[in-house]
Amino acid sequence: MNETKNSIYFVGIGGIGMSALARYFRHAGWLVAGYDRTPSPLTAALEAEGIAVHYEDSVDRIPEAFRDPLKTRVIYTPAVPVDHTELCWFRTQGFEVLKRSQMLGLLGEGRRVMAVAGTHGKTTTTTMVAHFNAVAAGEGSAFLGGLSKNFDSNLVLGAGLRMAVEADEFDRSFLQLHPQSAVITSVDPDHLDIYGTYEAVREAFAQFAGQITPGGTLILKKGIELPVERADIRRYTYHVTDSGVDFHAENLRVDGGGYYTFDLVFPGRRIERCRLGIPGLVNVENCVAAAALVWSEGFVSDERMREAIATFRGVQRRFDFWVNDPSVAGGTIYMDDYAHHPAELRAMLSSVRKMFPERELTVIFQPHLYTRTRDFAPEFAEALSLADRVWLLPIYPARELPIPGVASEMILDGITTPRKRLISKERLLEEVAALATGGVLVTAGAGDIDRFCAPVAALVQRKNGGVG
Repeated sequence: MNETKNSIYFVGIGGIGMSALARYFRHAGWLVAGYDRTPSPLTAALEAEGIAVHYEDSVDRIPEAFRDPLKTRVIYTPAVPVDHTELCWFRTQGFEVLKRSQMLGLLGEGRRVMAVAGTHGKTTTTTMVAHFNAVAAGEGSAFLGGLSKNFDSNLVLGAGLRMAVEADEFDRSFLQLHPQSAVITSVDPDHLDIYGTYEAVREAFAQFAGQITPGGTLILKKGIELPVERADIRRYTYHVTDSGVDFHAENLRVDGGGYYTFDLVFPGRRIERCRLGIPGLVNVENCVAAAALVWSEGFVSDERMREAIATFRGVQRRFDFWVNDPSVAGGTIYMDDYAHHPAELRAMLSSVRKMFPERELTVIFQPHLYTRTRDFAPEFAEALSLADRVWLLPIYPARELPIPGVASEMILDGITTPRKRLISKERLLEEVAALATGGVLVTAGAGDIDRFCAPVAALVQRKNGGVG
């Protein structure tokens, strides 16, 4: 990169991937600032770390130190509108302007890039890879799509050449990467506003897999079929329990809190009595995928890998238990999850059902994007029908304008669970307060529903204080 430039400006700095890059450059000694649409805990954390952030799309708000194209590089997220005032000004003034994914690709040059791709499951799996690298291999950096509870960040700075990255398929961003090793967790239809067809999604994933460097490794979840004809890479499969694949788990045992103990099986290697530090069968599958990717680059010992698995603490908003105290007899369990695609919503709810089969399951779901709701309303309804009670919030629009006729009612109408209805964010806490104690409560979605996690958890804990 051009070393005459010493400042970097982020348009959309509050995104999870953008903020990781901002932290990286701040740590490397660059002058960093940026714009985001609204304040959030992430932007507050950036500001506390000394990064200037403003929330008005105005050229006048760009700090003076970032107004010279000879000294400043600009990074933007494709979630920002193409007519964004600041972004347009930077382009017309001759600044070097790069997408977030382009910069991530540049940072990967000369490193051992370990990429996790998939329409769901990639954030937890990537974060596991980062933790397993640190504990079992003793090295590695990472750019994560969520906040790791082990590292208390979405950025990991460690020794060595390993670099774990979440390979995002949105806007074909992952095609900027040329990894040494890669896992693909799922290839489901998503982002059809970008791709148009499911076949185009599959073609993009095949192209990503085809960009693995010669001598590298591709690890696919069983059932994923991609037209990747590469004799110069190793190719493996994984599954949570199927013994017919290269990587899987055996002898699974689950305790009352949903925590699993199992044997981890690699080609020619078995690590017995692994106990994953977070609950849920879906996370055992993520663990198998992450361990397989670390195996492809090597780790110190079985004991160190067993330690890495046991000490993994999860990712904020991924199968994230806020209230789960087994000592409170008859208390409500509360968890939150980022699930915003039908397949990941189904996987999450199925895991919760297996963990707590005797408890009543209530789900509060906030649909994300009008296009995704339009394209997958029946699939969302089918997944949500796994719950005993479903409350739907209005659609979170994110980058989109409303589409006539598209609303949460499209999902509601297809849910077969009798106890279902629409609620507003304004009444969410009131509705939770009226719930009977003793079941499992789940909030899910990729919008701003996470801002209710702390008050919902506090309310549940107060209600639990009156039982047992």
